[in-house]
Amino acid sequence: MSDGMVRKWVRDGRTNVHDEERSGRPSVVNEDLVQKVDEKVRDNRRFTISSLFDCFPQYSRSVCIAL
Repeated sequence: MSDGMVRKWVRDGRTNVHDEERSGRPSVVNEDLVQKVDEKVRDNRRFTISSLFDCFPQYSRSVCIAL
């Protein structure tokens, strides 16, 4: 993130760096999914993206890669 963007946020009165609510499709990534993936990774540190995708077929491969 650039210094200029941070300065703009401060000028606009923004006080935190967390994403604000916005319209559109909700994110499929949530704390529950992150925790489940974390548990899988801790169980087998030599996992691959393909094996992770096999564990969570309800999510797209790109979501698994982003985690």
